[in-house]
Amino acid sequence: MVRIAYTLIAWITLALATAGPATAQVTPQAQVKMMGRGVNILGYDPIWRDPAQARFRLEHLARIKKAGFDTVRVNLHAFEHMDAKNRIEPAWLALLDRVVFAALAQKLTIILDEHNFSTCGEKADACKPRLMAFWRQISRHYKDADDGVVFEILNEPNGQLSAAVWNRWLVEALAIIRQTNPTRNVVIGPVFWNNIDYLNALDLPKADRHIIATVHYYLPMEFTHQGAPWFSGGSRTGVTWGTPAERSSMKKDFALVQRWAKAHDRPILLGEFGAYDKSDMASRVAYTAAAAREAEALGWAWTYWQFDGDFIVFDMKTDNWVKPIHDALVPGN
Repeated sequence: MVRIAYTLIAWITLALATAGPATAQVTPQAQVKMMGRGVNILGYDPIWRDPAQARFRLEHLARIKKAGFDTVRVNLHAFEHMDAKNRIEPAWLALLDRVVFAALAQKLTIILDEHNFSTCGEKADACKPRLMAFWRQISRHYKDADDGVVFEILNEPNGQLSAAVWNRWLVEALAIIRQTNPTRNVVIGPVFWNNIDYLNALDLPKADRHIIATVHYYLPMEFTHQGAPWFSGGSRTGVTWGTPAERSSMKKDFALVQRWAKAHDRPILLGEFGAYDKSDMASRVAYTAAAAREAEALGWAWTYWQFDGDFIVFDMKTDNWVKPIHDALVPGN
């Protein structure tokens, strides 16, 4: 198995060296259709510190594809892998290359999501040069990659990133990306952790028509984050979900996003949603299925939070899918 993995890695690295430019300009609307159903991966996996300790293996990408998913959103904590001059570690970038091209080989769209949202929310002045340096290097490195590679400037801007600050930053980051990727689709969401209520404060450059807007949805937090140690209200458990009123509330929330999307002519990616593992399974299934089907009915793409870790759809201990959650996401597969 190890020899096979290293052979695959060598093939992928060769593919990167010989890859030509994307052959066609893909509209963000078409990209969202291709994205379809997805899952977040690799955010907190030891693979980035020590590949030998990785939970996630490249062959999981084939299993993700076979299980009915079309997209992976790779959560990158890149700042931990940049030196004092904000240069990305070559070994880290080489590993990312392997993930990118293994995903593309499976016909998966791959979203490169810069995920250092805590650092940026807490220390914006320290974050900004790193964020811009990251995109200067990544956009140049992947300028000739397939259109299936999508960039996401920053996960869940929050804290010190007010709407005014974030609107300035996203323009600056886009300008860097557009120097080498003039038509690559870029994912951008509003402040307050990609909150649907802050979409109206998001000021996207009107002339740039290769942007996909994103929101995250975990309402009501008292249900989706019950038992989560990082959530202030997480100590309360036993909260269920699925009444007609709760389903209606979700529909109204999604309709709010859809009105914004139509008014601004921007397609939508539901970048994160789900319910923490401490919730009862029947309610988690009901919530997950309702969000996925409503997003699909509105023509959005979605990427479930997350593959493994918590909110899981894949159990690394059993090396298999958490069937109720998988079936809620991809029924009939």
